[in-house]
Amino acid sequence: SPSLPEYFVVPSSLADQDLKLYSYSFIGRRMPLWSWNHPNGSALVRMANIKDVLQQRRIDQRICNAITRSHPLRSDVYKSDLDKSLPNIQEVQAAHIKLKQLCVNEPFEETEEKWLSSLENTRWLEYIR
Repeated sequence: SPSLPEYFVVPSSLADQDLKLYSYSFIGRRMPLWSWNHPNGSALVRMANIKDVLQQRRIDQRICNAITRSHPLRSDVYKSDLDKSLPNIQEVQAAHIKLKQLCVNEPFEETEEKWLSSLENTRWLEYIR
C-alpha cells in the first residue's frame, strides 16, 4: 500500500505470504498497522475495513489471534470501530476552518457567552478532546 510506511511491526506468527494475501482483502491494501504500544502490553492496531464481507470474519480472526499470541499477557483483542465514533478528516478540517474564522473574524466585544457558544458550535474542542 502506498499509504503505509516502508517498515512496520507485524506479529511474528503471521507469515509474509499471509500478509501479502490478506493485504488484498483490505480497502486500499491498508492491512493492520501496529501504531502504539503501552508498557503493560496493550497495543493500538489500526486497519482499514475488509472488502469481502464473507472473508471478513476469517481474516479478522486470524489477525486477532496473531496479535493475541504476540501479547505478553495473552490478553484478548478488544476491537472498536472508530468510523462510527470519530469524525472523519473532512469534519475535522471544517471545524478547524470555523475555529480560525471565529478567532480572526468575530469581534470579541460581543458577550463572552455568545463567543463561547460559537466556539462550541465549531465542534473543534469536541474533536481534539
